[in-house]
Amino acid sequence: MTRRITQLLIGLFLYGIGIALIVRGGIGVAPWDVLTQGIDNHTHLGFGLITILTSAVVLVLWIPIRQKPGSGTLLNAVLVGPAADVGLWLIPADLDLWLRVLLFAAGLMMIAVATGLYIGAHFGPGPRDGLMTGLHKRTGWKIWIVRTGIEVTVLGIGWALGGNVGIGTALFAVLIGPLCQRTLPLFAIKRPAPAALVPTP
Repeated sequence: MTRRITQLLIGLFLYGIGIALIVRGGIGVAPWDVLTQGIDNHTHLGFGLITILTSAVVLVLWIPIRQKPGSGTLLNAVLVGPAADVGLWLIPADLDLWLRVLLFAAGLMMIAVATGLYIGAHFGPGPRDGLMTGLHKRTGWKIWIVRTGIEVTVLGIGWALGGNVGIGTALFAVLIGPLCQRTLPLFAIKRPAPAALVPTP
């Protein structure tokens, strides 16, 4: 249990830092972060706080699809945003292009590793992943259709609000799946099978 909790917290922190690296890369961010940037352009509430508020809204959407959050789901909702703010505070903006490309690549890899860590700890999916899997279960639509529909929607809204859409957005969409497919088995903690019931004499 100690290892699982530690892995969960490290994964969530690294996820936020990975988001910050991609944001500072400035060549386009992930669809949900496009939405966060777009909202921040108009509200000036800050990237981290908007990430938390967006997660809260997504969790409300879990109710009609009868998804149940785990402790990891709730920690994801409240910890990733502040971790991203820490990264944005530490990482300078307006760097040379070659450095920003490196930041993007590092952020992409970090998010893939972080996803493997926090999902592999088995404390429940993040709010956005849970929305995807919940809609899949309720509608019977294929996962890729549900995920694409959600991300195209949030991307469109975020772009309309002024979020940063660029080549990095496309690269994230294409590469994050295969990268996570590699990291998930690496960090998945095998939980012991329940002990067999022994009949009493």
